[in-house]
Amino acid sequence: MPTLTITSKGQITLKRELLRHLDVVPGQQIEAEKLPNGRIVVRAAAAQGSMDDFIGCLARKGGPHLSVEEIGEIAARGWAGKR
Repeated sequence: MPTLTITSKGQITLKRELLRHLDVVPGQQIEAEKLPNGRIVVRAAAAQGSMDDFIGCLARKGGPHLSVEEIGEIAARGWAGKR
């Protein structure tokens, strides 16, 4: 089990092996949950995105432009198992 040192500012640095285990990279956030008996749980924070962030993420230059109706039809066929 890795041992962490607390700095004079009350901070700790997570070892590389722990960061890999959490599957986080620099710039990402983690959450810490306080538990009874002086324990904490640390986990990668859930991504905070909005629909505006998502819109256009699949757009490709020169790719097809589909209407909402066309996208709905494609989705319905996929749910029905028809491709």
